[in-house]
Parts: sequence; structure tokens; C-alpha cells
Amino acid sequence: MASSKTRARKLARAKLNRQLARQAESQRRGRQVRAGVAVGLAVLLVGAGALWLLGVFDKDKTPTAQTQCEWTKQDTSANPDLADKGVPTTSGLPDTGNATMNLALGTGTVTATLDRAGATCGAASLRYLADQNFFNGTACHALTHTDAEGYALACGDPSGKGTGGVAYTFFSEQPAPEATASAAPSASASAAPSTLRFYQAGTVVMEPAVSGSQFRIFYKDSTVDSAVHNYSVVGQVSSGLNVIEAIAKAGTVANDSGADVKPKTDVKIQTLTVTDTQPTTEPTGSAAPSGSAAPTASASPSASAS
Repeated sequence: MASSKTRARKLARAKLNRQLARQAESQRRGRQVRAGVAVGLAVLLVGAGALWLLGVFDKDKTPTAQTQCEWTKQDTSANPDLADKGVPTTSGLPDTGNATMNLALGTGTVTATLDRAGATCGAASLRYLADQNFFNGTACHALTHTDAEGYALACGDPSGKGTGGVAYTFFSEQPAPEATASAAPSASASAAPSTLRFYQAGTVVMEPAVSGSQFRIFYKDSTVDSAVHNYSVVGQVSSGLNVIEAIAKAGTVANDSGADVKPKTDVKIQTLTVTDTQPTTEPTGSAAPSGSAAPTASASPSASAS
């Protein structure tokens, strides 16, 4: 009898142990599930927080602006003739239509149309500096008058040396149309025809590799070797070219370096302004310098002796 009771107690104890083991296993699995859910929620929260910080959920986030112009700062300690005026913005610049540049000289006013589509950076640089009155009160430092250099009035260097200006440069944007070799009587025989560029009278160019402020206005049709003078076309004179022609007619004298390029007539910029061109007064395509066809040898006035 005792033996039966002992077996019964053993069986009951074994059953209880099995129940306790199953209960413990169930609790262990429950803890694992809850821990996994907690870890998953933590990962999701961290990820969502990172995305929020990055602005993924910001509906009003402005896309990163694309760089239009790169301005290279120059060392003013190495060249004291350069003036540090900061740099224009690199993006958000007007790149369609035209702007109007008014150049008030002591002898008259010259108005030019700036091509913002073809010369976005050049037009922006002139506007940026004009808004700072950078050019006001400065003298135009050179009047070139040879076939090799072209026939142009150079301005934008307050030092008057041709090596100064504002302390930043930029890449050349818009070359002038190619000229045939026969259209450049003074070009060296070794010059490759593809480097010869034709500048129609009234063409406004910049020298971006020298300074972001120097510009030239051609007063006579010219053919120049771009391998020597890499000008970037920025616009075209719409009125007042006769003012520069009169300055050129007066001749030149030697500058401080002995070069015969200083205008004999004192040429000082009273004001230079750049404003948006109103659509109703926007010039027709005939004013765009880049659309001018290169002349033949018989058509180019620069072929005649100066």
C-alpha cells in the first residue's frame, strides 16, 4: 500500500515539474519576444529621428542650389593692386535675358546690353561690383590700338597698371566667334586659325583670368589671337560707341611703365550701374555679340592700317 502511494506522489511531482518547466519556458519566450519588440521599436525611433534631423520629413525644405559660378580668391598681400571686395554668390544668379550697363564717362554715356544667358558670371560680377560703387571715380587705364591687341578701351583696374582690380577671378565663359586666318593681317604665321577671334566694334569683354573687374570695350572691329588674349564676351554696346571712338581719336601717351596705351584724354568713370533690362526695351538678336559672324578678309575694317 505504501508502495502505491509513493508512486502516486512521484508521478504527481513529475507532472508538477513538467508544468513548472513549461511555464518557465513560456515566460522565457515571452521575455525574448518583448525584448525583440523593444529593440525593434528603438531602432525605428532612432532611424526616424535621424531622418527628421536630415530634413526628410520637411515638406518646405529647399533643394540644394546648384553652383553656377566659381570665384577664385586672389592673394592681396602678393599683389597690393588687388582690392578685396568679397565675392558674388555662387548660385541663384540670373541666367536668362539681359541686363543694362550704363557707363557714365566725363565725355558722355555708354550703354551696353549684358548677355546674362551666355555670360552669367561676367554679368553677375559687373552687377555685384557696380552695386558696391567699385568702378565709380576710377580711370580707364588703357587704350589699345594695334592689330595684335585689338582696338579697345580697358577699364576696371583702379591702380591703372592693368594688373589690378578686384581680388577674385573666374573661368572664361563666352568666346568671340572664330575669325579666318586671312581676316587677321597682323597675326603671326604660326598662329592656328582656330585661336583667332573676331570682336565686332562695340563688343564688351572681360579678362576673368586677370581680375573679375577688368573689362574692355572694342571701338573698332578687331581680330585677336585668343592664345595670347583670352577675352570673354559679356555684352554689346547699344548706344554711345561714338564716345569711345572720340577718346580713341585723341590718341595715347606713355603710362608709368612706358607703354604707349594711356588715353591722352582723361577717361574717368563717374558712375557704372547695372540694372535689369525691361522686356519692352530688350534688344533684338542683332545686339547679341556671340551671334556676329566672323568677317572675311575684305569685310574686316581691322585689315586696314591703323
